[in-house]
Order: sequence, then structure tokens, then C-alpha cells
Amino acid sequence: MQTSEQQSLTREQKEAVGILSVGTFLEYFDLMLYLHMSVLLNDLFFPKVDPDTKLLLTATTFCTTYILRPFGALIFGWIGDHYGRKVTVVITTTIMAVSCVVMANLPTYDQIGITAAWIMITCRILQGLSSMGEVVGALLYLTEYIKAPIRYVAVASIPIFCDLGTLGALVVGTLVTSFSYSWRVAFWIGTIVAVIGFWARLALRETPEFVDAKKRISHIQNSVGITFDEKYSPLTTVSSKSALSLFLMECTWPLCCYFAYFYCGELLKTHYGYTAEDVIHQNLIVSIVTLISCIIRAYLCKFFHPLIILKYRLIISSAIFLMCPVWLDHALDGFSIGILQALITSFSADCKFASSVIYQHFPIFHRFKTAAFLYALSRALTYVITSFGLIYLINQLGNIGLLLAMGLTTIATGYGINHFFYLEMKQGLFSRELAKIYLLLKKESA
Repeated sequence: MQTSEQQSLTREQKEAVGILSVGTFLEYFDLMLYLHMSVLLNDLFFPKVDPDTKLLLTATTFCTTYILRPFGALIFGWIGDHYGRKVTVVITTTIMAVSCVVMANLPTYDQIGITAAWIMITCRILQGLSSMGEVVGALLYLTEYIKAPIRYVAVASIPIFCDLGTLGALVVGTLVTSFSYSWRVAFWIGTIVAVIGFWARLALRETPEFVDAKKRISHIQNSVGITFDEKYSPLTTVSSKSALSLFLMECTWPLCCYFAYFYCGELLKTHYGYTAEDVIHQNLIVSIVTLISCIIRAYLCKFFHPLIILKYRLIISSAIFLMCPVWLDHALDGFSIGILQALITSFSADCKFASSVIYQHFPIFHRFKTAAFLYALSRALTYVITSFGLIYLINQLGNIGLLLAMGLTTIATGYGINHFFYLEMKQGLFSRELAKIYLLLKKESA
């Protein structure tokens, strides 16, 4: 339970928010550069195939970025715990820069055959690994460094820079394709961005929390009658119910992201005659709308508890999910699909902005590994299941299969939100009146 409130940021806290936000932007720019140019690049690195096989190849390329992320979470979590966060981010930025250089110079399928596809997939795996921990680390750092309620806004600002990185990648992709530049220019720009991030992070100072982490862990383990944990109000061990709840909540965005940007991207090409350049341009517009929505969401955190905002977003997104099958069946043109894309991404019940609340319910010395691993595992499993499962479900059931996938995700997310909602009320972090209203509604719905 918070014993005091903080209404504004100190100078040091503003600097921390700035450094972490820039780092998040740089990582997401490099990570998303290939993903949003995949409609163009997959044709260069894979053999010519029929539309159904092409969907599978697109899904494979997409999933390689995420499938080994859980291992990355364990590896870089271990490095961060033993050697500090600075060393970790320098290593991950170096990997990102090297992979961008390789892709910028990689010969195409027509030049070296299937070897090009394997090298490209390897680079995507390395980029997925290197990006692991960047966002979670930033969210966790601000969660522990700043007190509520201003913490809610500070943490909610990090997803804004995730979207800005995505938007930056789309802008570069649009400029490259619109002005007929070589696609390699985009990856050279990505390399420059990664190198800038590398040098900026070399100047970072290790935070006190990481400098004396081993000392504090040793002290807690050897103490009798521990009172230190009470300051942060975690349990001494990770709650399996809290871990499951966070995992289920983290599964929402992967489904929305894949459907909006990549499934709809292939749909626009195969059913509406869009070129790769047209798809990238439309995704750019969708990304701008999503960014505006993210900014509004962060602003609302000044006035409302993040979990309340998240619950209302889930209600709105559920209504949008229900409309999806009918919308897709009756869409007359690509513009109609673009509106659906924007609605899905703008009102997704993505829980990153509420991390300032959620992470507080995990033990302080297990938060990074737990949050990073669950974040990575949710992306790996959900992207794989969604990418290949949607193709199967839609082939078997039509667009009703899409509704089934979205319905299951909504139920899972609702379970997670209710769990952390209950924990917040249990610790008295909601007003007494709000708790009464929530319990009354829960009783009536039962």
C-alpha cells in the first residue's frame, strides 16, 4: 500500500523517463522495421508460392521474431541480475545493430536461393532476443522509481514510445517504397538508429537498485522477521494466480497486432488489389491513429486508476470483436478494412500501460524475471497460435473462426483484470465507494 503520494516528477525522474523512452523508441524502430516491410521483403527472400502457402510463410517470418523470446528473457534476465541493466542493454543494442547490418547487405532468394531465407530468419530471431527486456525493464524501472499517482502517467508514457518506434519504422518504409529507393536504405537507417542507441546507453549510470541488488537479496534471505517486503507489499513468493493472470492479459495485444497489421495486410493484397506500398501506407495511417489513442490513454491516467481504464477498454474491444465477422463479410473496399484495423489497435485491452499497478503485486526481487518471461512467453505462444491458428480457423469456419479466437482472448483478459482489480481493492488502493460498487456489480452478474 502506498504511504505517500507524488504529484509531480523530480528532475532526476524526468531524465530517467526521457532516457528509457528514447531507448524504447530505438528498440521498437529496429524491431518493427522488417515486420512492416514484410509484405515487400517476403517476396524477395522466399520462393514464389500460392496464396495459402504465402500466408504460412508470412506467419513463419512473423513468429521467428517472438518464438525464442522466452529464452531471451531468461538469458538477459540472468545477465541483468548478475552484471547490471546497463551491460544488458548495451549487449542487446549491439545485437540489434549487427543484425540490421547483415540484413542491409543480404542477397535475395534469386541470388543465393533458400540460404537467403535462413539468414534472414536467423537475423529476425536475434532481433527478437535482443529486444527482450527493453520494454519490461523500462516499465519496471519507472514502477519502482516513481510513486503513485504520477507513476501511472510516467509508466503509461512508455507504450507511447513503443508506438512511436513502430510509426518511425512505417515512415521509413513508406519513404523508401514511395520514392523507389532500395529497401536496403531502410535497414541502413535502422543500423544508424541502433548505433546511436548503443553510444547513448554507454553513458548511462547504473541505478542504485542494480548496483546493490546482490547485497539486498543476501540481506533479505538472511534476515529473520522480514519487514522490507512490506514497503512494497509483495508476497515472498510469486503467486501462481497472479502469474497466470498477467500471462493471460499479455496475450491480448499479440492477437490484435497480428490481425490488424499482418492478417489484414495480406487480405488487402489478395482481395482488394493493394500493392505492398499501399499496405505499408495504410498501416502507417493505422499506426498514427493508434498513437493518438495511446496518448489519450496516458493522459486519462492522470485522473483514473489504470485498471479502471483497462476494464472499459476491454468492454469496447469486445464490442468491436463481435462486429469483426460481419464487418469483414461486408467490407466494400480497403478503406473499410483500414477503419477496422484502427479500431482493433486503438481500443485493444493491452495491459502495458497498467504495469505500474500490476508489477507491484509481484515480489520485488522476482519482478523482472517474472514480468519479462511472461511477456515473452505470451508473445511466443500467442503469435504462433494466432498466426497459424487463424489461417486454419478461418479456412474451416470462415470469419466466425476469428470471432472464436477473439472471444477466448476477451474472456482470458477479463479474468486477469478482475484478479488484479481484487488485489488492489484488498490493499485499499481503490476508494471504499468504488469497492462497494464493484462488489455489488459482481454479485448481480453472478
